[in-house]
Amino acid sequence: MSVSFKGIVPALITPMTPSEAVDEEGLRLLIDRLIEAGVHALFVLGTNGEFIALSEAEKLRIAEIAVDQARSRVPVIAGTGAYATRDVIALNHKMQERGVDAVSVITPYFNGATQSELFAHYAAIATATPMPVMLYTIPAKAGVTLNIDTVRRLAEIPNIRGIKDSGGDFDRLVQLIGLRRDDFAVFTGTDSMILWTLMAGGDGAVAATTNAVPNVVMSIWNSFQAGDIASARLAQESLRALRDAFALGTMPVVLKTAAAMLGMPAGPARAPAQALDAKARERLSEALAIYRPYGSAN
Repeated sequence: MSVSFKGIVPALITPMTPSEAVDEEGLRLLIDRLIEAGVHALFVLGTNGEFIALSEAEKLRIAEIAVDQARSRVPVIAGTGAYATRDVIALNHKMQERGVDAVSVITPYFNGATQSELFAHYAAIATATPMPVMLYTIPAKAGVTLNIDTVRRLAEIPNIRGIKDSGGDFDRLVQLIGLRRDDFAVFTGTDSMILWTLMAGGDGAVAATTNAVPNVVMSIWNSFQAGDIASARLAQESLRALRDAFALGTMPVVLKTAAAMLGMPAGPARAPAQALDAKARERLSEALAIYRPYGSAN
């Protein structure tokens, strides 16, 4: 399937059963609801998908389910990041066999790779796969980022087709947007910046809040495309309640709890992440009241 990196791409949570097993039926239901809401692609196995807590076998099974359930209605992008370059290359090969349309590769984490090491890492990964590759930076979690010059050099590699930047730095994002071309897309991974990214000329957002409130996030995109900036801004501002609530617990506990409260498949996050206590759940429930005007599908 041809991949066009554009629009609203939910960073899917991984629904789980009470015993913390992957909830395959829940994942299928979540995929259907997101596609019905109008999302432009699916991104599985990202940070909010708990990729660091999943085995390789589970990752491959999740990718299989996503491809099967999407039924070519939208592209499927799979997160395949790891510290070791060879591990990413090996997982990309297995993901290609399972039919994913593109891969997203987070920067190597924990060990503080240099810019030259990061360039070599991504260049080797891109050379080893025919699939489109999306760069993914989230410095607060990975401890390292790609500087603008490194992104510029990587963007020249034909199948490196875009970047998801989750640093929350709008000035940096504008600099990245200056690098965008028809074959190199720039996405924000910071949901509070979706509208501002679009207004600055970016291509869209890889937005985790879509799991809980898909209609709100799609309203930002649809209103912007229709030229209704006032409505887009209202929808963007309404995301603040959910984003602010993320401070109530460990990623992605709050998001999964919110999704469940709003009728989406979710379940618990894997330990050591713990469920919200009663007081935090009450505060989250109060914060979610703002989304009722968007309807039961949120």
